[in-house]
Amino acid sequence: MPLIEAIRTKVAADLFEFSQHAIDQAILRHVNVQEVREAITRGAVIEDYPEDKYGPSCLILGFTRMDRPIHVHCSYPSRPLVKIVTVYEPDANEWVEYKQRRI
Repeated sequence: MPLIEAIRTKVAADLFEFSQHAIDQAILRHVNVQEVREAITRGAVIEDYPEDKYGPSCLILGFTRMDRPIHVHCSYPSRPLVKIVTVYEPDANEWVEYKQRRI
């Protein structure tokens, strides 16, 4: 099963949790849980971090039903719960089509 599909399966089954950092950032950035769900459901992995020091993780770009771009950094689905590390609306000045970092 592709990585994004395995993450979607866990999120659909409510097998995910937010880190304290993700909670804080979601509040500051006005990103709600439904938008995170929509971004993952409609998104794609744009960066993969298999060697991340806190465990394998990835960055997902997805769009909400209102077409808001959201980045979700989360753990691989190999954990019992997918850990949402952080969430934010990417800055168009820092990303090409919200998918690739500008150098």
